[in-house]
Amino acid sequence: MVRMTKSVAEKRLGNVPADMRFWCHDGRYLNNLVELESALGQMTEDTFRYHSNETKSDFANWVRDVIGDEKLARDLQKSMSRAQAVKSTADRVSWLKSKTALG
Repeated sequence: MVRMTKSVAEKRLGNVPADMRFWCHDGRYLNNLVELESALGQMTEDTFRYHSNETKSDFANWVRDVIGDEKLARDLQKSMSRAQAVKSTADRVSWLKSKTALG
């Protein structure tokens, strides 16, 4: 497990490389967790279900594999609704910001 230092928190909140951005079914690209939080809050249920359903966990996979945040990935994996995913992401972003100068 990675110790959550200021630099780790800043890295998790920062932009990913352009080729690792999350492509959302509604056409937008997401560069970081703050954009994920915003997108989850605005997207339609159909878009959410396209990426998160019984057979796919795109948000959780991106957060784990690209961002490197195992905890948020587990929380997103368990999210049964868009509202739950928004809350999990917002809580994690807020917590990460509290570990940095951004908090």
